[in-house]
Amino acid sequence: MAGGSFLVYRRWFSGPGFGPRAFGLAAVAASLALDQAHKFWMLNVFDIGLRQPIRLTSFLDLVLSWNFGVSYSLLSSQTGATRALLVAFQLSIVGCLAYWLWRAPRRLTAAGLGLVMGGALGNVADRLTRGAVADFFFFHTALPVGPLANYVFNVADAAIFLGVVLLLLESFRPGAARPTPAAG
Repeated sequence: MAGGSFLVYRRWFSGPGFGPRAFGLAAVAASLALDQAHKFWMLNVFDIGLRQPIRLTSFLDLVLSWNFGVSYSLLSSQTGATRALLVAFQLSIVGCLAYWLWRAPRRLTAAGLGLVMGGALGNVADRLTRGAVADFFFFHTALPVGPLANYVFNVADAAIFLGVVLLLLESFRPGAARPTPAAG
């Protein structure tokens, strides 16, 4: 039985159809778990709320910032009804990404999608359990670089960013999957 189980796992992680799926699902689980563990530690063990701000570099501090919306507090959701709409919207996007992941032909695509999905689910978990998303990393600079001159983010946001970068890299890859015209 142990040999048979190994073959099932091997097929799941390296088979032609299942390899990318499993890789993407592993990225979802890893980014979601890392995000939630970091938030738990920062809020309940390190107690960032009582210690902030902590200067790490001349451009990066540790702080506690509650985001009731999405990036830059857009679509702020202070009430339960608007928060539920925002969660439903985010989950519908995750559902579309899951469909894309299920059909992903390559591991790089699956990893990018998995990171975006895991980060999004981490922020959804915050909205459901805390009412807002906890952000901790405050990037600030005096340079005139637009909205990135002052940006607060968390591990989930970093996973989403990394996932988008991987998807962009995959799109420039020679031989990347292109839509084929329908026959007939």
